[in-house]
Amino acid sequence: MLQIIKPGSAFDFVRFRNAAFIFSAALILTGLGSLVMRGGPNYGIDFTGGLMVHIGFEKPVTIEQVRDAVAGLEVGDISVQTFGAEGDEYLLRVPSGEDAVSGGRAAQIKDALRSALPDAGLDEKRTEIVGPRVGKDLRRRGILSVFAATIMMGLYIAVRFELRFGVGAGVALLHDVLIAVGALSLANVEVDLSVVAGLLTVVGYSVNDTVVVSDRIRENMRRFRAEDLAALINRSVNETLSRTLVTTLTTLLVLLALFFFGGGVIRGFAFTLIVGLTVGTYSSIFIASPIVEHWGNREAA
Repeated sequence: MLQIIKPGSAFDFVRFRNAAFIFSAALILTGLGSLVMRGGPNYGIDFTGGLMVHIGFEKPVTIEQVRDAVAGLEVGDISVQTFGAEGDEYLLRVPSGEDAVSGGRAAQIKDALRSALPDAGLDEKRTEIVGPRVGKDLRRRGILSVFAATIMMGLYIAVRFELRFGVGAGVALLHDVLIAVGALSLANVEVDLSVVAGLLTVVGYSVNDTVVVSDRIRENMRRFRAEDLAALINRSVNETLSRTLVTTLTTLLVLLALFFFGGGVIRGFAFTLIVGLTVGTYSSIFIASPIVEHWGNREAA
């Protein structure tokens, strides 16, 4: 049977806790800095409100041709951007505003494209229309759902195990969400409902790793009462390391396939999970466990 980590491994993870904390702080500050510089996340139509038309062409068409085709329309300020890895799809957006949100304006845009590019083979992928008030409400609910899930998961761990395990899990989950959001900002990924679903999945997946490690730590605390807490935590993490890595790597293989071959619509969701699952595995080992160790040493002092 293939084994990534051989039985009996004795890696000293707790030894690197300070370096891990510094590394994590640097990642979080870099992401937050990107958010500040960009003026916040790159919210999609779901959260800002407005009109979005996603189109493709059977024949090559440049972005300049698309912009010229809709330049004369009196439907508001239309932004055009490429979409997808192939570069033959485009997103056309009209900012929020009650007068801008209408199916008639979407029809005007598509008619203008067909008239200006009659031989290009216009293919309408999707059209989304969201009112500004609805978008604002969705944005608020999305943010609250992510933080509520993070808090509830931490409380569950605290009740299921001990307070120190809950604190470690809560800090690790917040750490994972902040790094994932920062990565979305750095990569300029559009934040829509699918990305929020990805963040919620990251919270659930990360707490699963933390539960496995915490359960083994608690089990070993009963079996090896005289053992130093740092050594006991290292023992527990090493015993669950192979399972953690195999689970994460097999999941990442699926997510990488989704990211590269799933199309532009699902790419933001896949990117969020790739970053979140990777960071979640790291945090369960280098963030949650050292916090438990630090708390235990403080209680013993």
